[in-house]
Amino acid sequence: MSDSRPAPATPYQRVQQLISRLEQSLLGKRRKLEFAVACILAEGHLLIEDVPGVGKTTLAKSLAYALGADFKRVQFTSDLLPSDLIGVTVFQQGSGRFEFNRGPIFTHILLADEINRANPKTQSALLEAMHDGQISHDGQTLPLPQPFFVLATQNSKDNYGTFPLPESQLDRFLMKISLGYPSAALEKRVLRGDYIRPEVQQVDLSLEQLARIQKFTRSVHVAEEVMDFIYSVVAASREHAAVQVGVSPRGGQALYRACQGLAVVRQRDYVTPDDVRELTPLVCGHRVTLNHAQVLTNVDPDENARQIFREILVQVDAPL
Repeated sequence: MSDSRPAPATPYQRVQQLISRLEQSLLGKRRKLEFAVACILAEGHLLIEDVPGVGKTTLAKSLAYALGADFKRVQFTSDLLPSDLIGVTVFQQGSGRFEFNRGPIFTHILLADEINRANPKTQSALLEAMHDGQISHDGQTLPLPQPFFVLATQNSKDNYGTFPLPESQLDRFLMKISLGYPSAALEKRVLRGDYIRPEVQQVDLSLEQLARIQKFTRSVHVAEEVMDFIYSVVAASREHAAVQVGVSPRGGQALYRACQGLAVVRQRDYVTPDDVRELTPLVCGHRVTLNHAQVLTNVDPDENARQIFREILVQVDAPL
């Protein structure tokens, strides 16, 4: 007797289902959602810089609901302390012992809302967590739940009351993107009040399955010619006249991993040169220090960086 049960979904199908579910809440943003999911598959973290009210918080919440993952949101402010993130040890009179009360960082998906409103000391509390998936407290090292994903939002650097993220913190984010405004048709529906954002349904993708897809992502093939292309782009950033400090080897590794994640999103088991071209500005743009004597002073620094990498991508020989 033949087995009529459907075949198990492939990693590609599960990823496509996840993106489709997210698109229910963020209409017209599929490409940006693909970047966000690629970031998770590559075991990275995502920084979104945009104006308020374009769906940054909605993306984080929808992702957690779709995956059935634990979710915490922390509003970063100038008086937020590292202990407000990590937790604090308190004395319990009943037991006569000191006990550690875990902070909101102990979750699967952490929304660090307006991260650049916190002071650098509090921002630095995330460094170990984002790099090693653990925190240190009172001489102890405590692992964080896995997978652990930080989605941070920040307003424009020109906004009052913000602190620029240190280079070490920026380097912890695999990608930096913006969501942008909705389409004219959708925004008119919002203005009329006749658009109700549907509740995102959980996909058939457990956290254990997500971990296996992340492992599968690390095995995505990167041909030697594509590897040479990635290296050439990274090396060229160090020689560009408008760049004071170019992309580090860790930045090159981030571009490599991000391309693997995007390949899985695009349902391939190999990376293409187009993946490198598409992701270079998003992965490398926030990892360089610009020579301000060589850039346009009336242009946003991020746009300057993106333009520099557009120039580099044109100049560097790429495989066909």
